[in-house]
Amino acid sequence: MPLNIEGGRVPSRWAERVSRSATAIGSHPRQTESLSIALINNMPDPALEDTELQFFELLDIASGDLPVYVKLYSLTGVPRTDRGERHLTSFYFPFDDIWKNQFDGVIVTGTEPRYPNLCEEPYWNLLTQVFDWAQRSTSSTILSCLAAHASVLHGDGVKRHRLQDKKFGVFEAAIIGEHPLMSHWAGTVRFPHSRWNEVKENELIASGYSILSKSVDAGVDVFVKKKKKSLFVHFQGHPEYEAQTLMKEYRRDVKRFLCGERETYPTSPHGYFDAAATEALRSYRELATADRRRETIDLFPESVAKSLQQSWQGSSIGVYKNWLGYLLERKAERKSFPVGTRVGPARSVLMDGEIA
Repeated sequence: MPLNIEGGRVPSRWAERVSRSATAIGSHPRQTESLSIALINNMPDPALEDTELQFFELLDIASGDLPVYVKLYSLTGVPRTDRGERHLTSFYFPFDDIWKNQFDGVIVTGTEPRYPNLCEEPYWNLLTQVFDWAQRSTSSTILSCLAAHASVLHGDGVKRHRLQDKKFGVFEAAIIGEHPLMSHWAGTVRFPHSRWNEVKENELIASGYSILSKSVDAGVDVFVKKKKKSLFVHFQGHPEYEAQTLMKEYRRDVKRFLCGERETYPTSPHGYFDAAATEALRSYRELATADRRRETIDLFPESVAKSLQQSWQGSSIGVYKNWLGYLLERKAERKSFPVGTRVGPARSVLMDGEIA
């Protein structure tokens, strides 16, 4: 069954991509066994539509035959161009609508920070309201990259730390302990990362977070904490990325170097390009550093994209499939034992959606 985009607001690029049309809520009745998810896409305009497509594709594959209904939102306060505003107006719901709805889960993307201190971002107050709302109103919340850092800062005062260089590429991470989200793997997962900051394992553990996976090269990968009703799932990486996403980011960073917007030439993404592509990019770097001007980006070896493989797809689909399964189990529990229903001894009562 196709992914269902709520309210008939189906972005045209998604409708064009899938062979079967995404279905509007008005034309397809909800089935008894289904999930409702809010996707809060805060990515800047150049990545706005790519990001929604990435999550649509991942949710569509991971859900299988399970109907999943998605409603699109974006934080106010994220800088937008006229084109970006038009896209939000056409396909996203006004943000105040989110408080009126009940969702099984919510996904909050990151965005490009403008200030070293996240608390100074213009969307900070609204983002913290989302975190507080999600704790009470969802069974689980996925937080990506900057959103993960913002969540631990708001909830537990865990600060992020600036890295000397961008953590960029595809990294293998060892699964730590046992957790339903990380089941069915033989010890490791692979996810892309693209960030200038990190949160520290010891500081997360001291604040009650469980580390599900970590990488020798990239540090903490996936970590969780139950907050009231909601299991908060934090990704420092980007399971949703498509095969060419890291290359697009790398090319963008090269262009910024050529235009004088950054001082150093960007590091090539780890574990991503094959030997031939790496050699082509090494030769281009020599050219670009010798001829540092905007026009040199036109000589970027676009052919390197042909050999790119989405080597992390199995890990991404697996963890999102497990997440949807978790949401479905919590939904079944709520239906079986309504809030306040006695389910055993006096101390085992369903309180606010969970066993107390």
